[in-house]
Amino acid sequence: MAESQFPRELKMALSLLLIIAGFSMYWVWGLLYGSWNIFQKEFIGVYSIVIVLFGFGILGLILSLKGK
Repeated sequence: MAESQFPRELKMALSLLLIIAGFSMYWVWGLLYGSWNIFQKEFIGVYSIVIVLFGFGILGLILSLKGK
């Protein structure tokens, strides 16, 4: 029985969406508040969210490509 490609493609699309959301949040926050340093103490909470978005996005891409 052939496995459907839809779940893998959906996982890949959601992973890419997480990466794009992380990049967008980093870019918009940097433009609005002039903070491009992720290690600045007052903005560490916002950038921790960005790192989590990137991390889950990359992990999802790796797992969806590995199942190929």
